[in-house]
Amino acid sequence: MDLPGVVSAVGLGIALAAIAGLRAWMPLLLAGILARAGVFELGSAFSFLSSTPALVAFGVATAVEILGDKIPVVDHSLDAIGTVLRPAAGALLASAAIGHVTDPLTATAVGTAVGVPSAIVPHVAKSSLRAASTLLTGGLANPILSTLEDFTALALFVLAALIPLAVVAMLAVAAILTLRRATRRPSVAATA
Repeated sequence: MDLPGVVSAVGLGIALAAIAGLRAWMPLLLAGILARAGVFELGSAFSFLSSTPALVAFGVATAVEILGDKIPVVDHSLDAIGTVLRPAAGALLASAAIGHVTDPLTATAVGTAVGVPSAIVPHVAKSSLRAASTLLTGGLANPILSTLEDFTALALFVLAALIPLAVVAMLAVAAILTLRRATRRPSVAATA
Protein backbone atom coordinates (compact mmCIF):
# COMPACT_ATOMS: atom_id res chain seq x y z
CA MET A 1 0.00 0.00 0.00
CA ASP A 2 1.29 3.43 -0.97
CA LEU A 3 0.86 5.34 2.31
CA PRO A 4 1.69 8.82 0.90
CA GLY A 5 -0.81 8.19 -1.92
CA VAL A 6 -3.50 7.13 0.56
CA VAL A 7 -2.87 10.16 2.79
CA SER A 8 -2.99 12.48 -0.22
CA ALA A 9 -6.20 10.85 -1.51
CA VAL A 10 -7.89 11.08 1.90
CA GLY A 11 -6.73 14.71 2.22
CA LEU A 12 -8.17 15.50 -1.20
CA GLY A 13 -11.39 13.71 -0.25
CA ILE A 14 -11.77 15.71 2.96
CA ALA A 15 -11.01 18.97 1.15
CA LEU A 16 -13.52 18.27 -1.63
CA ALA A 17 -16.15 17.21 0.88
CA ALA A 18 -15.68 20.42 2.86
CA ILE A 19 -16.13 22.44 -0.32
CA ALA A 20 -19.36 20.52 -0.90
CA GLY A 21 -20.48 21.90 2.46
CA LEU A 22 -20.51 25.34 0.83
CA ARG A 23 -21.64 24.40 -2.69
CA ALA A 24 -22.93 20.90 -3.36
CA TRP A 25 -22.71 20.85 -7.13
CA MET A 26 -19.70 23.03 -7.97
CA PRO A 27 -17.05 20.63 -6.61
CA LEU A 28 -18.79 17.70 -8.34
CA LEU A 29 -18.70 19.60 -11.64
CA LEU A 30 -15.10 20.72 -11.25
CA ALA A 31 -13.91 17.29 -10.08
CA GLY A 32 -15.66 15.69 -13.05
CA ILE A 33 -14.07 18.15 -15.47
CA LEU A 34 -10.60 17.61 -14.00
CA ALA A 35 -11.08 13.83 -14.02
CA ARG A 36 -12.09 13.98 -17.66
CA ALA A 37 -9.01 16.09 -18.42
CA GLY A 38 -6.81 13.53 -16.65
CA VAL A 39 -5.85 15.84 -13.77
CA PHE A 40 -7.85 14.00 -11.07
CA GLU A 41 -7.66 10.26 -10.80
CA LEU A 42 -10.95 8.70 -9.72
CA GLY A 43 -11.58 5.08 -8.95
CA SER A 44 -13.19 3.10 -11.76
CA ALA A 45 -16.43 2.84 -9.77
CA PHE A 46 -16.60 6.65 -9.76
CA SER A 47 -15.72 7.32 -13.39
CA PHE A 48 -19.36 8.24 -14.06
CA LEU A 49 -18.58 11.63 -12.46
CA SER A 50 -16.68 12.60 -15.61
CA SER A 51 -19.29 11.34 -18.08
CA THR A 52 -21.02 13.83 -20.36
CA PRO A 53 -24.49 13.33 -18.83
CA ALA A 54 -23.08 13.82 -15.32
CA LEU A 55 -21.15 16.95 -16.32
CA VAL A 56 -24.25 18.43 -17.97
CA ALA A 57 -26.37 17.64 -14.90
CA PHE A 58 -23.71 19.02 -12.54
CA GLY A 59 -23.36 22.14 -14.70
CA VAL A 60 -27.09 22.87 -14.68
CA ALA A 61 -27.35 22.13 -10.95
CA THR A 62 -24.34 24.39 -10.23
CA ALA A 63 -25.94 27.26 -12.16
CA VAL A 64 -29.26 26.79 -10.35
CA GLU A 65 -27.54 26.60 -6.96
CA ILE A 66 -25.36 29.68 -7.54
CA LEU A 67 -28.14 31.81 -9.03
CA GLY A 68 -30.85 30.60 -6.65
CA ASP A 69 -28.64 31.28 -3.66
CA LYS A 70 -28.69 34.99 -4.51
CA ILE A 71 -32.47 35.18 -3.97
CA PRO A 72 -33.24 35.54 -0.23
CA VAL A 73 -36.29 33.25 -0.09
CA VAL A 74 -34.79 30.65 -2.42
CA ASP A 75 -31.49 30.53 -0.50
CA HIS A 76 -33.25 29.21 2.60
CA SER A 77 -34.94 26.49 0.57
CA LEU A 78 -31.58 25.55 -0.96
CA ASP A 79 -30.04 25.39 2.53
CA ALA A 80 -32.84 23.11 3.71
CA ILE A 81 -32.30 20.78 0.75
CA GLY A 82 -28.54 21.13 1.25
CA THR A 83 -28.80 19.67 4.75
CA VAL A 84 -29.12 16.27 3.08
CA LEU A 85 -27.54 16.99 -0.29
CA ARG A 86 -24.24 18.53 0.82
CA PRO A 87 -23.16 15.65 3.10
CA ALA A 88 -24.15 13.18 0.34
CA ALA A 89 -22.08 15.14 -2.19
CA GLY A 90 -19.23 15.27 0.31
CA ALA A 91 -19.34 11.50 0.79
CA LEU A 92 -19.40 10.94 -2.99
CA LEU A 93 -16.48 13.31 -3.61
CA ALA A 94 -14.39 11.82 -0.80
CA SER A 95 -15.16 8.29 -1.99
CA ALA A 96 -14.23 9.17 -5.56
CA ALA A 97 -10.94 10.78 -4.45
CA ILE A 98 -10.06 7.73 -2.36
CA GLY A 99 -11.32 5.29 -5.01
CA HIS A 100 -8.13 5.19 -7.04
CA VAL A 101 -5.98 4.00 -4.10
CA THR A 102 -8.28 1.29 -2.77
CA ASP A 103 -11.20 -0.92 -3.73
CA PRO A 104 -14.66 0.62 -4.26
CA LEU A 105 -16.19 -0.73 -1.03
CA THR A 106 -13.36 0.59 1.15
CA ALA A 107 -13.38 3.87 -0.76
CA THR A 108 -17.11 4.24 -0.15
CA ALA A 109 -16.85 3.38 3.55
CA VAL A 110 -13.88 5.67 4.22
CA GLY A 111 -15.26 8.35 1.91
CA THR A 112 -18.54 8.38 3.78
CA ALA A 113 -16.82 8.36 7.18
CA VAL A 114 -14.67 11.39 6.34
CA GLY A 115 -16.84 13.07 3.72
CA VAL A 116 -20.11 13.46 5.62
CA PRO A 117 -18.68 15.28 8.66
CA SER A 118 -16.32 17.29 6.47
CA ALA A 119 -19.33 18.62 4.52
CA ILE A 120 -21.61 19.08 7.53
CA VAL A 121 -19.31 21.44 9.42
CA PRO A 122 -19.08 24.13 6.70
CA HIS A 123 -22.77 23.66 5.87
CA VAL A 124 -23.82 24.30 9.48
CA ALA A 125 -21.48 27.29 9.75
CA LYS A 126 -22.80 28.70 6.47
CA SER A 127 -26.43 28.14 7.49
CA SER A 128 -25.85 29.78 10.87
CA LEU A 129 -24.20 32.78 9.24
CA ARG A 130 -27.07 33.06 6.78
CA ALA A 131 -29.65 32.91 9.57
CA ALA A 132 -27.84 35.68 11.44
CA SER A 133 -27.55 37.72 8.24
CA THR A 134 -31.25 37.32 7.56
CA LEU A 135 -32.11 38.33 11.10
CA LEU A 136 -29.81 41.37 11.10
CA THR A 137 -30.28 42.61 7.52
CA GLY A 138 -33.62 41.17 6.51
CA GLY A 139 -31.79 39.05 3.95
CA LEU A 140 -30.27 42.00 2.09
CA ALA A 141 -26.71 40.87 2.84
CA ASN A 142 -27.35 37.26 1.82
CA PRO A 143 -26.50 37.75 -1.88
CA ILE A 144 -23.17 39.29 -0.86
CA LEU A 145 -22.46 36.36 1.46
CA SER A 146 -23.48 33.98 -1.31
CA THR A 147 -21.02 35.57 -3.73
CA LEU A 148 -18.26 35.30 -1.12
CA GLU A 149 -19.17 31.62 -0.66
CA ASP A 150 -18.92 31.09 -4.43
CA PHE A 151 -15.43 32.57 -4.58
CA THR A 152 -14.36 30.76 -1.40
CA ALA A 153 -15.54 27.41 -2.76
CA LEU A 154 -13.77 28.02 -6.07
CA ALA A 155 -10.53 29.16 -4.40
CA LEU A 156 -10.58 26.19 -2.01
CA PHE A 157 -11.17 23.84 -4.94
CA VAL A 158 -8.15 25.22 -6.81
CA LEU A 159 -6.05 24.96 -3.66
CA ALA A 160 -7.34 21.43 -2.99
CA ALA A 161 -6.43 20.38 -6.52
CA LEU A 162 -2.91 21.71 -6.01
CA ILE A 163 -2.24 20.98 -2.32
CA PRO A 164 -5.08 18.98 -0.71
CA LEU A 165 -3.44 18.64 2.71
CA ALA A 166 -3.07 22.44 2.95
CA VAL A 167 -6.84 22.79 2.64
CA VAL A 168 -7.36 20.13 5.30
CA ALA A 169 -4.98 22.00 7.63
CA MET A 170 -6.77 25.31 6.99
CA LEU A 171 -10.15 23.70 7.64
CA ALA A 172 -8.89 22.09 10.85
CA VAL A 173 -7.62 25.44 12.16
CA ALA A 174 -10.92 27.12 11.23
CA ALA A 175 -12.91 24.37 12.97
CA ILE A 176 -10.78 24.60 16.12
CA LEU A 177 -11.12 28.39 16.26
CA THR A 178 -14.87 28.16 15.69
CA LEU A 179 -15.27 25.53 18.43
CA ARG A 180 -13.19 27.59 20.85
CA ARG A 181 -15.29 30.66 20.17
CA ALA A 182 -18.55 28.71 20.51
CA THR A 183 -17.52 27.06 23.78
CA ARG A 184 -15.87 30.10 25.35
CA ARG A 185 -17.42 31.03 28.67
CA PRO A 186 -18.53 34.61 29.17
CA SER A 187 -15.95 36.64 31.04
CA VAL A 188 -16.48 37.70 34.64
CA ALA A 189 -16.66 41.37 33.58
CA ALA A 190 -19.40 40.60 31.04
CA THR A 191 -21.56 38.85 33.64
CA ALA A 192 -21.17 41.59 36.30
